[in-house]
Amino acid sequence: MRADSFSFLKTLIEAPSPSGYEQPAAKVFREYVTPIADAVSTDVMGSVHAVLKGTASGPSVMLAGHIDEIGFMVTYITDDGFCAFAPIGGHDPQILPGSRVTVHTADGPLLGVLGRLAIHLLDEEERKQVVKMHKMFIDLGMSGEDVKKRVRIGDPVTYAVGMETFGTGMAVSRAFDDKMGAWAAAEVLRLVKEAGGAQGDMVAAATVQEEIGLRGGTTSAYSVDPVVGIALEVTHATDYPDVDKRKHGEIKCGGGPVISRGANINPKVFSLLCEAAEAEGIPYQIEGAPRGTGTDANAIQLSRGGKAAALVNVPLRYMHTPTEVLSLKDLENTAKLLAAFVLRLEPGTDFTP
Repeated sequence: MRADSFSFLKTLIEAPSPSGYEQPAAKVFREYVTPIADAVSTDVMGSVHAVLKGTASGPSVMLAGHIDEIGFMVTYITDDGFCAFAPIGGHDPQILPGSRVTVHTADGPLLGVLGRLAIHLLDEEERKQVVKMHKMFIDLGMSGEDVKKRVRIGDPVTYAVGMETFGTGMAVSRAFDDKMGAWAAAEVLRLVKEAGGAQGDMVAAATVQEEIGLRGGTTSAYSVDPVVGIALEVTHATDYPDVDKRKHGEIKCGGGPVISRGANINPKVFSLLCEAAEAEGIPYQIEGAPRGTGTDANAIQLSRGGKAAALVNVPLRYMHTPTEVLSLKDLENTAKLLAAFVLRLEPGTDFTP
């Protein structure tokens, strides 16, 4: 991967951005796309839109990746300085005890630990149960007085881990879901610009609040009003032990971007994506999506009178954990595929099924 692109990816992934608190990630995205785009704006929701003007009258395209991540919020502080918290987005409670977290305060970040009763102090029945989130707390290692001076109710919390590479071309981090999608949208903007531009306008959108209801995707699709809208997301890799492929299909890390096919996907856009991949020699995989996908592609498809929507995914292991894993080559190929698709769109393309 190009050094500047890798640096952008790492900085974007590590910027704290739970749903509703995406401003640090939005700032990173804006700084990267501003030298590339013809115009960059941030709407009242916090979503960022980077526009590259078309060279002719081709169909307009919006590529959307959401920059919010799952996290937590401080909801109560005991007199002793232990913080109760609530989830932002979906978490697996089994992995939480003992995790290190960062509480993001107005005065700066504070390192904390998600604590609970030690297993030695639990009775036999309690040991058999998954710990309830309200039975855990954040230990900041400070007095109650100091905690209450620095921490406010509503302060966001993220896992205290960043992005690292490991193995052969693999990367691990929190929040690949879905800041890597926003990264890919920005990279497509760069690739299209370097190729001389597309025939229609292209918008790279970093949307917000997807994890709590596709909220930024809904407003961005309405305001941008593209002809074609593609969500760039993660999907479950099924290439590790105990995943039932009869239920979840066969998706491999390193096998290339995953193009969804089904009711949420415009058939013409699906075909053009596959044709672009084959013409450029880019490996790809297909995922069946028999209903709404639960991604920004849902919001895009149903905007206004309907949009020619699609969903392109990167295979991800261990979704919604602090150790999400993906292939960097899949990520690069996703950007290359979308750039090829955008550059091939011609004026008068009919997306009617």
